[in-house]
Amino acid sequence: MTDFRIPARRGKGAALAVAAALLVLSGCSSSSSGSGGSSASPSAAGATKITIKDFAFHPATLTVHPGAKVTVTNEDTTAHTVTADTGKLFDTGHVAPGKTTTFTAPGKAGTYAYMCTIHQFMTGTLKVS
Repeated sequence: MTDFRIPARRGKGAALAVAAALLVLSGCSSSSSGSGGSSASPSAAGATKITIKDFAFHPATLTVHPGAKVTVTNEDTTAHTVTADTGKLFDTGHVAPGKTTTFTAPGKAGTYAYMCTIHQFMTGTLKVS
């Protein structure tokens, strides 16, 4: 068994260090609360994020609730867009390398194709349900 007693000569400083370490470690818990670990609703679980990396959208298909805020982070070395194929339902404009922006998902359920208008081979799908 490990002895976690603090030597008397170190007093308050050591006790504060141990308390701070325990506080930091308590924030590293991996337990989930509320939904029993199930993630039936991606946007409710915080999965309303599109990452652009290696000239691709990750995930390629994202499911969100109507009107959800979607965060787009560009981890590439060049600018990209996330632009709905039909109409201007959503369009991030140019997202510079290393930058993050948000857009609002359509308020109507459906499947919406999108692309990067700069690199039109980059495509993705936003499912709103």
